[in-house]
Amino acid sequence: MSGNEPVSVHILDREYTVGVEAGERGSLMAAAKLLDSKMREVRGSNRMAAVDRVAVLAALNLAHELQLLRDQAGSRERELTRVLEDLNHKLDRALGS
Repeated sequence: MSGNEPVSVHILDREYTVGVEAGERGSLMAAAKLLDSKMREVRGSNRMAAVDRVAVLAALNLAHELQLLRDQAGSRERELTRVLEDLNHKLDRALGS
């Protein structure tokens, strides 16, 4: 039986403790590092920027990147489906069906 274990992550110089499944610890740490990096990028040299604004803009940037990846994956999936249908039609013709 697996359960949540507490894990401390540092994001924009603040420590957060979150619960995570034992097998997902590495993924959570990588996500925290990515978020920290995005927040630092958004904040830039403006150390006085409100943390909530920085967090929202970083989240928006990450959500936009995720949506672009989903759109690309959908396009690839549609293209793959089309190619497979073409191959199936060619096989059907070659087998005389």
